[in-house]
Order: sequence, then structure tokens, then C-alpha cells
Amino acid sequence: MKKEKLKRWLAAGLVAAMTMTCLAGCGGSTDGNDGDDGDGQVLKVAALESAYGADMWTKVAAAFEETHEGVTVEVTTDKKIEDKITPAMKSGDYPDVVHCATGRDAALTETLTKEKGLACLDEVLDMTVPGEDVTVKDKILPGFLDTLGTMPYNDGMTYYAPMFYSPCGLFYNAKLLEDKKWEVPTTWEEMWELGDKAKAEGIALFTYPTTGYFDAFTYALLESSGGADFYNKCMTYEDGIWESEEATAVFELIGKLAEYVEPTTVGNANDEGFTKNQQLILDNKAIFCPNGTWLPGEMADAPRAEGFEWGFTAVPAVAAGEKPSSFTFFEQLWVPAEAKNQDLAMEWVAFMYSDKAAEIFAEAGAIQPINGISEKLSDENKLYYQIYDNDAAVAVMGGFAATDPVEGVSMADSLFKAVDSIVSGDKTVEEWQAGVEEASDKLRDAM
Repeated sequence: MKKEKLKRWLAAGLVAAMTMTCLAGCGGSTDGNDGDDGDGQVLKVAALESAYGADMWTKVAAAFEETHEGVTVEVTTDKKIEDKITPAMKSGDYPDVVHCATGRDAALTETLTKEKGLACLDEVLDMTVPGEDVTVKDKILPGFLDTLGTMPYNDGMTYYAPMFYSPCGLFYNAKLLEDKKWEVPTTWEEMWELGDKAKAEGIALFTYPTTGYFDAFTYALLESSGGADFYNKCMTYEDGIWESEEATAVFELIGKLAEYVEPTTVGNANDEGFTKNQQLILDNKAIFCPNGTWLPGEMADAPRAEGFEWGFTAVPAVAAGEKPSSFTFFEQLWVPAEAKNQDLAMEWVAFMYSDKAAEIFAEAGAIQPINGISEKLSDENKLYYQIYDNDAAVAVMGGFAATDPVEGVSMADSLFKAVDSIVSGDKTVEEWQAGVEEASDKLRDAM
């Protein structure tokens, strides 16, 4: 269902939703330990069935029922969870909890956010994790709560609970670089030098699955170009920020990188052909590909060059002397403002950060952002999650601030989707930059 249509049917229930949210506020008194007073309660959980599979949700639901006597959890999972739950929501039958990240084509999470259709989760942060003696906010890794990825209105209130996280960076074949005696670049000057060496041997420096993967890549570049304050100004549409020296450096860098992109990339940079671009890394036809930790699993059965070995590195910094950076993508869990069992829903959210739930998720490859999680990871996963160890790379989190809908305006289209046109030569870097500033101007007043 398209965003515009979804907006129309949601509008009728928004007055009630907003009233409920205002009355409930963010100072509820649920303590998270009352597992014995739920006789006959049914908790409806809707969750995206991603590459991690659906079984982990069934197992977590069973574990939750064990700690909440008398509660039945009804789990609905689907690869297109938006399509699965939308018909019932149209008639006022909302799930109690939804796991559906931002950035998906259906934009259900963004639409409900823009329409103030979510319940505030601040009370959850002060709850004790069921079965443990630590609060939720103390269990979650530092940095994950103070971000636009959890506080979409930039007002200090939490509406998204951070779920499975994945450091994003550049994947490559470590065996290829070892055999060629090529070093992993730590600066962009070194990157260009490597690109020229590789080109002489018929190997491209860079490819990308689709332009959607330029979100994490660009976020990392922005942070390393101007720092955290500059990054936040970009995410909140500050006037003129996209015309600044720091932003210009990022646009120009990607413009130069376009010259090193493997020629077939643009033709396959879509939902049908993206794995062909990822295959370029496995076939030693391109060196680097921006992606998240799900990539090895996604390509597990794909053919590959002899001796292929996954390598992973942060994105080199734009500004001289700065650290490399890695955007941390994380999924979101939220409670609809019209959910019927909000108290129980809040306890479910708190349970997501328990050691028991984290263990079940980790078995499926889904890693929760909780303290001590690195000790539970496999050696392969440690390759990716240790990218921030010893302060080697800057962790970048949070995307664009939510706005009221502005017809025909999308920062994702203006900033990321346009990269195909840069690579193909259909658009200049100057035209691209001007378009992003124009979109930012239109969204500023709607924030």
C-alpha cells in the first residue's frame, strides 16, 4: 500500500490516538515484574520476517509466556509485515507491538511517526528487565538511546526501541588483498591509489547493491567530514548545511568514487539484480561493497573465488586526521498509540533486552544492543562487531528527523537514489547537491 493511501485511512483514527498518547504521557508506572496478573491476556505481536527467519519470534514468545503466567502471545510474522497487518489496522484492530524498521519501501513506521500514531516508550527505560535486576536503559549499549533513530521528533522522548544492530562498512575479499599484497586503505588518498592499481589489473575499486545502501555510507562520510554536531545539523535540515564546505567535500568525494564503480553496477542496482552486484566482490571483479553484517549470510550459497575470505573495514574519514567511521544500522520496535494492551506491550519491549531473549535472537544471527553481547558472539560475528573496539572507529547512529508529510519531497530520493545518476553521468555533482539543499529547505518547516 502506498504511503498516501495509508495516510488517508490512518487519519480517521489519529485524533483518538493522539488523545490517548497525551493522556498516557511518558511517565507510566508499569514496573515490568508483574508477571502473575496477566490471566487471560492476549498480546498481539507483529514482526518482520527478515533474513533472521521467523522461528526466533516463536521462541521468544514462548519465553515471554513462561515469565508472564496466563499471558498468550500471538505472533504474526511476514516478509512484508506491513501488507499483513494493514487491513486489520484499517478497521481499528492494531497489533500491541510491531517490529518494523524505518527505511522500508512501505514506510509504515515513518507514516505512523509523522501522524503521531506511536506510544511513548520512556516508561520502559526505567522498567526492570523481566527476570533480571537491571533497568532497561542500563542494559542497552551507550549511544543507542540518544539518537534520532529512537527519538524521531528530536524532543528527548523515545518512541522507537532499538533492536538488532549491524555495523555497516565496506566488505571485501581479504584473500584478494593478501595475494596482491595490497593494504586496506585507511584514507581516501590511499583508496584512490588502490583504485588505480586495481584498474590496471581489470578490477574495479567499488560497487554497491542499490543506492539505498548509500544511506549508511553517506552518514559515515558526513560524520567524519564535520563531526557529530555537523551531522546532527544535516539530519535536522539546518538552513544552508548542505551547501557547507563539509557537505561539499562529501558530495565531491562520492562524485570521484563514481569514476571507480564497476560498469555493470547501475544496471543491476535494483531489487531484482542487487545480488549480482554483491557477487562482484566474491568473483574478484570489484574490491569494496558497502553493506551490513547480514551480507555474508545473504550470499552464503553463492559461488566465490578460491580461498575467498570475508574482510570488513570502516569507511575512511573525509577530513584529514579524523578517525574512520561506521554507521550502525539498527531496527526498531514500537507500540501503536491505539494498541489495546499497552501495559503488557511495554513489558514485552523490556523483555527484548533480557539475556534470555538476546540468546534466542543471537542464535538466529540477530544481535541485540545490550551490554555483554560481544561475549556471546561467534568468531565470524566478532569480525564485524569489534569494529568499534579500542575506539578504532567512530560509531554513527540516527537518521533524518521526522517531519510532517511534504508532497513530492524525499531526502532518501534526493540524497541517495540520485547516486545512480551520478555514476551514469546523467547528473552533475553540483546538480545533485543543489537538489539535496532544496529538499532540506522544504522539510525544515515540516519537522
